[in-house]
Amino acid sequence: MSLVKLQVNRISYSQNQSGAYALILDEVDGVRKLPVIIGEFEAQSIAVALDDDIKLQRPFTHDLFRNFSVRFEIRIKRVIIQKLVDGVFYSTLICERDQIEEIIDSRTSDAISLALRFHAPIFAHENVLEKAAVVIDDESLDNQTTNQTKETDDIQHLSVDELQARIQKALKREEYELAVKLRDEIAKRESDS
Repeated sequence: MSLVKLQVNRISYSQNQSGAYALILDEVDGVRKLPVIIGEFEAQSIAVALDDDIKLQRPFTHDLFRNFSVRFEIRIKRVIIQKLVDGVFYSTLICERDQIEEIIDSRTSDAISLALRFHAPIFAHENVLEKAAVVIDDESLDNQTTNQTKETDDIQHLSVDELQARIQKALKREEYELAVKLRDEIAKRESDS
């Protein structure tokens, strides 16, 4: 399977779900964006890793893991988002010690937080991006005028094309949680068929 390199774009707070955040990953050599819903602690840990100016008095768990790994000469070579099942991303850490590679299962939010601390590249399998990534198409968004209330209507009655259009509009408005909900509805329909 081919791997696609990603980079962290930003984290945004969920307007629809208390305590949840959307982590947006950009395709490095493309236009797709991969939104991943994460919790408050994970968002804070990733935000700290993104900002070199933040100095903590005590290390977060991800910092402790990094310190432990460095002490014992273990490094994270890369992170791979392996698959998406029922709206949940599955990832692995590719680690190395004494020129021996080990693969460790990880939650995607933890894997990305560690990748940032180790300056390790982040990849996703192409099939994950095919299922979950979105592309913002400004031209088609400007031509549509559906308001935000209509976006939260019962989505089960919408066609896949209508869902895709609403995803684009949600992304334009930076409503990543809504985009994820719509994307998951499309994935559910594909897995049911």
